[in-house]
Amino acid sequence: MFTIKEIMACVPHRYPFLFIDRVLDYLPNKSVTTLKNITINEAQFQGHFPGRPIFPGVYIIEAIAQSACFLLVKSAGEVNREMVYYLGRVMKMSFTKPVLPGDRLVSTITVERTMNEMALVSAVSKVGESQVAKGDLMFGATPVSDQG
Repeated sequence: MFTIKEIMACVPHRYPFLFIDRVLDYLPNKSVTTLKNITINEAQFQGHFPGRPIFPGVYIIEAIAQSACFLLVKSAGEVNREMVYYLGRVMKMSFTKPVLPGDRLVSTITVERTMNEMALVSAVSKVGESQVAKGDLMFGATPVSDQG
């Protein structure tokens, strides 16, 4: 649906910290579904955990946050390089199953509410048909010039 260049135009992260491989579905101002392929050659598996590699929960949150950023920026139309969305709050996040190398992490993010320069989203991440994480996140947009 979108090329990696289009994803990178909306999300400021780069290797090794870009956690969106593909956008599977996109409804402007409503929702996005993204894919992150989990591979054993990623650096975090050297220490999380040796002998039992598990994709860290904070990286699942990061994949969700980047997906939400893509949705918010892309929905605004022309990419505004003067604004950056920051994760401000994680609420009611729960993890129900470990994510392992070889898994395909699919995250669906839905806009619940927007107000001024803020947005509240809900997210569900799955591997296959199994839910692995669920929660709500709050974002705030800040002008690049305010970042010092």
